Amino acid sequence: ASCVQHRLVVRDASSLQILQLYTCVDQIQYIEWSSDSLFILCAMYKRGVVQVWSLEQPEWHCKIDEGSAGLVASCWSPDGRHILNTTEFHLRITVWSLCTKSVSYIKYPKACQQGVAFTKDGRYMAVAERRDCKDFISIFVCRNWQLLRHFDTETQDLFGIEWAPNGCVLAAWDTCLEYKVLLYSLDGRLLSSYRAYEWPLGIKSIAWSPSSQFLAIGSFDEKVRILNHVTWKKITELEHPATITNKKTIVYKEVEKSPTVDTERLSFPPTRALASSLFSTQSKYDISQVPVSLQYIKPVADRANPKVGVGMLAFSADNCFLATKNDNIPNAVWIWDIRKLKLAVVLEQLCTIQFFQWDPCQPRLAVCTGSSRVYLWSPAGCVVVQVPGEGDFQIMSLSWNSTGDSMLLLSKDNFCVCYLEREEV
Repeated sequence: ASCVQHRLVVRDASSLQILQLYTCVDQIQYIEWSSDSLFILCAMYKRGVVQVWSLEQPEWHCKIDEGSAGLVASCWSPDGRHILNTTEFHLRITVWSLCTKSVSYIKYPKACQQGVAFTKDGRYMAVAERRDCKDFISIFVCRNWQLLRHFDTETQDLFGIEWAPNGCVLAAWDTCLEYKVLLYSLDGRLLSSYRAYEWPLGIKSIAWSPSSQFLAIGSFDEKVRILNHVTWKKITELEHPATITNKKTIVYKEVEKSPTVDTERLSFPPTRALASSLFSTQSKYDISQVPVSLQYIKPVADRANPKVGVGMLAFSADNCFLATKNDNIPNAVWIWDIRKLKLAVVLEQLCTIQFFQWDPCQPRLAVCTGSSRVYLWSPAGCVVVQVPGEGDFQIMSLSWNSTGDSMLLLSKDNFCVCYLEREEV
């Protein structure tokens, strides 16, 4: 699905044919599919309205108006039949039921980066709250939105919460001014707390492994610390030095080359295909000889949100690899072998890493750098894919299909779909 001003366009993922066209009451600012792909919500924050459309019954529709309370966020519950709307100034979260048309209210949600988290099985929801100048967490049963547990947290300024994939442990972490990770059980017991150091800037990013065995913590000191699920102690620190010295680490370096043009084939005026190849540069990967010095940017110390520390990290679907990006070294992706807890590969790009994401079905990483190329890494090697098309298609983000056989590539104004052929077994 995609939106153009106030219109919602639903296409077939394999052929990109338009299946449905819906018109909303105002410019769409956010869209989200329900978990079963039968409904899609369109949020219009300026107007405080959410419209819901049905794929099975195009004539059916639903309109939720928050009125004077306003609207700053909207999302689906895991069952795909309830919508959670956060009002302005985070006064409350309103839970709307599409089935019974009933309404539930959750008071005092905290305005933080990640204040609502659902377990993977969709049974429980955790909400970060702020009341009387203290942080709290409430756990609700999603079946009937009844409060299961309510407890205060030992945080100065709670920044985010996230469930382990198995739904047994909830991680809560403090703002970057206070290095603290707290791990709670489903009944609100504090299982463990972790602090790596005290005074410098602390946590920048967090990721659970798919097996729930590891919790990776990216910090402003350019390190990733991995905690284990038995004792919740640190098992290793992964550093991001500017110089790669280990000879067992493979460094793939992106290099550009101008295409060679056969002068005998030149015609004037040249054909469109020939003209585009004349002025476009091609890219490929070379394997660099270790030691390798990566481009390191010294952060500006007197500005807010300095570009320093590990800001992106993600585990592969099979739990074998961890990809990280250190913001001091903006052009590199680090891929760690979790089985050996060693650095396996570094991808050194020509431009700044904008986004990366793992294939949901196999260990295959897709990377984009704001250019018109997609970079794919797997244990078999690296490949550069040039997106065909006229004009400069700058890929700022990407998203894998849940089947792993296609990928959505997004620029500021356009999108395209990249289809990957499956290997014959």
